[in-house]
Amino acid sequence: MTLVIFLIVLAIGLVLFALRRLRGGWCFSLVALAWLFFAGCGPLTSLLLDRLQAGYPADVMQWGRRNAIILLGAGTVRGNAGAVEPSLYANGRILRAAQLYHACRASGGDCKLEVSGGDAMRLRQSEADVYARSLDQLGIPRADLMLEGRSMNTFQNAQFSRPLLAGYGADKVVLVSSAVHLRRASLYFAHFGIRAEAVRGDYVRARYAWLPTSENLSFADFAIHEYIGVARYHFYNAMGWNVPRVPEESVTAQTHA
Repeated sequence: MTLVIFLIVLAIGLVLFALRRLRGGWCFSLVALAWLFFAGCGPLTSLLLDRLQAGYPADVMQWGRRNAIILLGAGTVRGNAGAVEPSLYANGRILRAAQLYHACRASGGDCKLEVSGGDAMRLRQSEADVYARSLDQLGIPRADLMLEGRSMNTFQNAQFSRPLLAGYGADKVVLVSSAVHLRRASLYFAHFGIRAEAVRGDYVRARYAWLPTSENLSFADFAIHEYIGVARYHFYNAMGWNVPRVPEESVTAQTHA
């Protein structure tokens, strides 16, 4: 996305040069170069990331009586041995969810860990099933896992998690994802009446450099994707394209019925 924006703005500048609109051509060309430089060298990427990730802790201060920890999927890959495995971006989330589960059990409360994610990578295994194997190796009993393997995006993560939470009767919901993803994820879960405490599974920072780096450009892409997702959500709401918002009171009534 970062490189696409750079190329689009640069192309506009080159077209303006071709049309002999030199002032406009220089303006767009300089903006394109500044965009690439400040994103690739760190300052712009750092600003984008910090605004998204601020305020999300790595732990839960107080547990409830019946606790549901929701682990959001981050993709799967087929390894060189042919087995389907969690992607690189999923491992931090999985480890954090396991740590939280064990902390929850130590508090004396009832604890369930929901894994939410379908087969978005088209590998014939849902993220929920793949992650469940990793969680099993981290000491999470299968009886305490709730698998939601239908969702293909974050909005559906929230939509399909709601009936599971209602069936369990959770009085505390903890949402685990990457820090860069939590603002959008929390917004979507709130749309379905789910008030969740957001906990980060990983946190990324831009690395300042004299020349643009692919790492910074990748992080900028992650951030831009999240900002677009938040904007799209509000636009779809304004257009009436999202399913109706669920009042939080109705979920509370179901979970405590």
